Amino acid sequence: MRNILAAIIFFTCITVSFSQLRSFNNIFPNITEEIHSAVFSETGYVRSSQRTSGFFILGNERSCGLHSSIVNNVLRRNPGYFVESISIIRCNPGDVSLLNIYNALGNIRDLRGRLYDSATRGQHIPLFEEATRIESERQLSAIPDPPPAISLPRSEIVFIRLRDVNFGNTFYRGEMSLVQNGLQYTMSNFRNMSYLFVPVIREGRFIAQLYFEPIQEGVLVYSVAGADISDFFASRIHVDSAISKRLAVITSWAADGIRQNSR
Repeated sequence: MRNILAAIIFFTCITVSFSQLRSFNNIFPNITEEIHSAVFSETGYVRSSQRTSGFFILGNERSCGLHSSIVNNVLRRNPGYFVESISIIRCNPGDVSLLNIYNALGNIRDLRGRLYDSATRGQHIPLFEEATRIESERQLSAIPDPPPAISLPRSEIVFIRLRDVNFGNTFYRGEMSLVQNGLQYTMSNFRNMSYLFVPVIREGRFIAQLYFEPIQEGVLVYSVAGADISDFFASRIHVDSAISKRLAVITSWAADGIRQNSR
């Protein structure tokens, strides 16, 4: 009898926990079947758009259940180019907590060596040859990643140096905060991103915004990125592709870390 009672309590707790999670359709109720299938595919949904032709943003639709700040943090920078990505990390409801996600995002060094498809070189190569935390915007000395946390802070700021295969050393300010039902992670460059010493993306003109929320189907990974690039460079490089590939690498780093940190 005691075992039966324990089983009833256990399954009741699971049911209550599951009911507190939103479903994907609660967050994106009006998307097409084609987009829905893309989101749940292995590669997820990705769409690029430009300011000149108007942005198409699912996360900015009136019916969308995401907090408006998630998209607006990027749009207020007035980017010329915008990329939106939506994917699902498939797992059982309750397997991943916000603390798991937070600890995954703390492993900055795991960004090193992650591959992307280089169109110019015709092969998969590491996008970031080095990845490390640094002390601050002024103190650029490398510091180690911290051990896994046992409690979740409401917000945190970190500083990151990534040696980009195209731009050399790039420097980012990372901000983590709890938003709505999930965790928001913002990366923006606090120094120019240059090619052969010529600034391509000025300080603060690249921003990537990632939002993670445990949902009934697993973990929602909603990502947007924007950049503003001069017409001179925009006419010589495939800007949409460059942003998309960097966002994809950052998103896959986070997703792999979440899987490793899940219960």
